[in-house]
Amino acid sequence: MAKVFSALDETMRDFIARQHLFFVASATADSRINLSPRSARDFRVLGDNTVCWIDLTGSGNETAAHLRADGRLTVMFCAFEGAPNILRLYGQGEVLHRKNTAFADIVAKSYEGRTPAGTRQIVRLTADRVQTSCGYAVPVFNYQRERPGLDNWAASKDEAGMEAYWQEKNVLSIDGLPTGLFEEAEA
Repeated sequence: MAKVFSALDETMRDFIARQHLFFVASATADSRINLSPRSARDFRVLGDNTVCWIDLTGSGNETAAHLRADGRLTVMFCAFEGAPNILRLYGQGEVLHRKNTAFADIVAKSYEGRTPAGTRQIVRLTADRVQTSCGYAVPVFNYQRERPGLDNWAASKDEAGMEAYWQEKNVLSIDGLPTGLFEEAEA
């Protein structure tokens, strides 16, 4: 049975801290729905209703385009080990670009001033609904390790090479929506 909360409590924060994987869903009224798995290594709880993660370079940038156009965002964590549980955070998301002051503040406070190679932006979610459900049907899996492929690929690129890749692959969504990746810094 689903339970709805207005904010994250300590039990939910502990659950998030133990997870290795989360899922992000976004869309606009006229776009395809995007659902992406993400490593939780760079996920941070910033407050009772605010979370963020470092968004690493990918083959697309759908979440950024959807947030720029619509703002709705859902994050889901599932327990693959231990007691069954599903935690969903619903709310409004925003993209903090690398030249944004808020990006620098979060990196300094929550990431010890460092970002992994290939950091494209930070996605921040302000949740207006927090929901748990049983997760009884989610299978049990054992975590083995992070995959090094993206980190290795990003480390092999210099800044110009990464920006060229972003220009080619990350400026528009698959539906042609702009992602705002190269917009000027915001206050």
